Parts: sequence; C-alpha cells; structure tokens
Amino acid sequence: MELTRSAHVDTFCRDNLPPPEQWPEFRFDLPELRYPERLNCASALLDDVVAVHGPDRPCLRTDDGTWTYGELLARANQVANLLVDGFGLVPGQRVLLRSPNNPWLVACWFAVLKAGGVAVTTVPMLRTAELSQLIDLTRSTLALCDARFAEDLAPTGLTTACWGGGGADDVTVRAAAQPTTFADVDTAADDVALLAATSGSTGVPKVTMHFHRDVLAIADTFGAHTLRSRPDDVFTGTPPLAFTFGLGGLLVFPLRVGASVLLIEKATPVQLAEAVSRHGATVVCTAPTGYRAMLRTGCAHLLSGVRRAVSAGEHLPKAVWEEFAATTGVRLVDGIGSTEMLHVFISATDDEIRPGSTGRAVPGYVATVLDADGAPAAVGVPGRLAVKGPTGCRYLADPRQQVYVQDGWNVTGDTYVRDADGWFWYQARSDDMIVSAGYNIGAPEVEQALDQHPDVVECAVVGRPDPDRGQVVHAAVVLREGVDGDAAKVAELQQFTKGRIAPYKYPRSIEFVAELPRTSTGKVQRYRLREPEPAA
Repeated sequence: MELTRSAHVDTFCRDNLPPPEQWPEFRFDLPELRYPERLNCASALLDDVVAVHGPDRPCLRTDDGTWTYGELLARANQVANLLVDGFGLVPGQRVLLRSPNNPWLVACWFAVLKAGGVAVTTVPMLRTAELSQLIDLTRSTLALCDARFAEDLAPTGLTTACWGGGGADDVTVRAAAQPTTFADVDTAADDVALLAATSGSTGVPKVTMHFHRDVLAIADTFGAHTLRSRPDDVFTGTPPLAFTFGLGGLLVFPLRVGASVLLIEKATPVQLAEAVSRHGATVVCTAPTGYRAMLRTGCAHLLSGVRRAVSAGEHLPKAVWEEFAATTGVRLVDGIGSTEMLHVFISATDDEIRPGSTGRAVPGYVATVLDADGAPAAVGVPGRLAVKGPTGCRYLADPRQQVYVQDGWNVTGDTYVRDADGWFWYQARSDDMIVSAGYNIGAPEVEQALDQHPDVVECAVVGRPDPDRGQVVHAAVVLREGVDGDAAKVAELQQFTKGRIAPYKYPRSIEFVAELPRTSTGKVQRYRLREPEPAA
C-alpha cells in the first residue's frame, strides 16, 4: 500500500515504519472504513461532534463535575496553541503523556493530535528506567504530565510541562492565556497518530504505530457494530487510556457518537461498581478479574442496569460469564484484541453470545486458525489465530514485525479452535500451551477448573520445565483471606481439579501467592511464573 503525502515535518515515524513487504494486508470492506486521504482523528472526534451536537453536551464526567464538549474543545485548542507557540512543536514530534485517567489528560491527548504531534501515552505506574526505555525507543521530545507523577520523569532529562501543580508554569495556567480556537493540522489519514507500547507480558515491550484512520476504524467496527454505541450512553471502566483497551472504550467510542464518559483515576472492583450505580453508567469496560471480584464481594448487582459490560485483556472463563449473567442479568461481552491491532477484533453481543466462546470476527475483520504450515486448520483443530482488517501490526523499527505478520495475516500468539459456524474458542496463548508427558494441556482449562473452588480468588497456570515429563502443570493460586495455603490445601485443590477435568491435566505443582505478577495494564506476567523461585 503506497503512503500518501505526510503532514509531518519531523519524519521519524514515517522513517521507522516497517518495510512495505512486512506489512499485513489491510481490508476496508465496510463503506464507513473508506476514509478521506486527509484526516485528523482529533478533528473528527471532537470538532465534528461539537458541530453536530452543539457545545453544551456532557462529555467528561468525574465525581468533581462535568466538562462539556465545548469546554473540552476549548481547552484542547488552548493546549495545542501552547504546544506550538510555547514549545515549538512541529507535526510529527512525539509527546509523552503521563497521567491517570482524568479530563486534562484527554485535553492534552487531543491537543497533541490537533497540532499534528504523535501521542505516546503512558501509565503512571511506569518508573524511571521503563520511561527512559520508552523515551529512547520513541525519541519523544516533550512530556505533558500530571504533577503528581512527575518525579519519575525528572531523571530522564525530558522537557516536561505539568498540570495540577499550581504556579505560573502550570499547563492549565499557561493554556488559559491562549486562544480557544486552533487550526488543526491537515494530517494524512495514514500519518502516525499514536505510538502504543505493548504491555510486556512476555517481558520485552514493543512499540506499535497507529495511523489517524486506525483510531476511527476501531470505533466504526467494534464500537459501532458490537457495542452499538449510542449518544445517550455513559461509558466508564478501569483500563488506563495508555492501554488501547481503555483508549477505545473510554475515549474513542464515546466521543465518536457524542456520548459521555465517566473518568475514574483508580478504582477497585467494588469502587467501580459503586461508581457505575452512582452515575448511571451504561457501558462498562474492565478485565475478567474485575467482574469475578465483583461477584466475590457481593457488589455485582450494582451493574444490573448497564447496557454493555465489556471484558477484555485476558480470557473470560465460562463460569464467570454464567455466574455474572445469573446474578445481574447482564451478558458480558467478551472480546480479544491486541495493542498491535489497536482494539477488539473478535467478539459477540446480546443473543449472539455463546458462553465460553470469544465470538466471531467483528464486522470489518476476517479471522482464521492456521496450522503449523500456515494453512487454514480444519474445523475443531487447534491452531494459531490470524486476523486481517482495517488495523494491523506495524512495529516501530523492530525485527519482531516478521513474527507477528506472516503472509499478510496478523498472527496474534493465541491458540484457538474455530467451529463449523465460524465461532472462535480460546485454548491458550500459544506460548502457554503445556506439553506434559505427550499430552497437550491448555492452561485456561486448568485455570477455569481451579477458579470454581470457593477458596480460590484467582489463579494462573503455566508449564514449568521437568526432566521426566518435559513440562509439568504449575498453578500460582491466590486464596481468599483466612485460608491456609498448606500441603493439605494443595492436595485438596489437586483432587478438586481432577473431578472437573481429565485427571492428567491437574496441577502437579501448586504455590500460594499473595498476588499474581501483572503488567501495568493488568495482564498476568506468566513468564515470571515459569521459573521456580530461587532457593533461600
């Protein structure tokens, strides 16, 4: 695919795209995905919505108040003017954003894109070494940061402007002196808008590159056809905007249709459920562990009034889906997406949902299961999930591009089975398929069995090296408070598992942990569980 004329003066992103022969095949089959050559996604998501719905429509809600669309537009324009006039930003420069989910982060995100910059959004949990690595990879030149989280940025030497700290240099103060109008840069639809880092669940993060058209494409596929977003919706959830699950569900999807979003900086599952009830949220996004925790703490009923409850980030166990539906009447929308694809590409909703299945390809995408030779696997045979659509993997100057993209397919690293009706059934992450004494054992199946034990809060199952069996099934288990993790409990859980799945799949090794190791986006770092803890 030949690129169009770029608006970027700083050409770093264009210069570091993968070679064209390593790109996946892109598909724009739906009419709404055929975007104009010149496109600024910030203009489309904000200015165009104000033009249609007016400036007084509620947009960003918090417990402290609400910004209207007009107020967000004015503040984003003021920050964009500040970036250009105060910091000399030119189109194509990378700007690192560091903040929990709050209105000023959203205003800064829009400002960067309006000014033709490239947003590099990060979570506050990253520390100096991680930030330095990301700054080096993306060649970021400026940071906009919530003042509460500036300390870890200071040692990096990156020019940083903060909001919320007070004083004459505060972004909010300096922006207030700027005009409330701004001429958005006339970017190309295929200019890079975002550099998004993978969560590093395999230990080595990568940086993915997404165009302005990609940002709209996720709203016009999953947002429009699966969530069926509406202007009267109130979206909320826990994923950070730095996580593409959060960017879509808590910014792009609501603003694409003129809806509002309740921004929560940090919330436990109980606090999220209470916020949903308090603000009348209709669309909720969080991880499977969040819904399970709501069930265990007795607050799941507070979500009974929501229209959509979206689960992504990790596999949703069938038992959790069924219990949540029985408790609340809400059918959880499961979905699989990736940072490389920007958002969800397989899902289902309403009466289309088949509990235990992730769903079918979201309209606009096609998916298949590949065998070891790269050919489509037979129905019912496990293989590698592969996807094509309007979004796809473009790593920033990374040789792993050739691993993720093969023969035009985005190969996600997940093992799936496809049934005769085109529904996809998750088996494991491809590197989580355990081969023990000649048996193939899917870690999620063992996890689902353990999850049914009343003393298990959560667990993660991996294969650990074993000289006799090749690998043994190992489970890291978080027990409910007050339950002893002793040898008797190990034996009890092993016997419990044997009663629910084939006995050869039971965890021969169990360790009890206070919490599972997770990335900043909440994914379990299974690679940390594969090697035994060193002896004391």
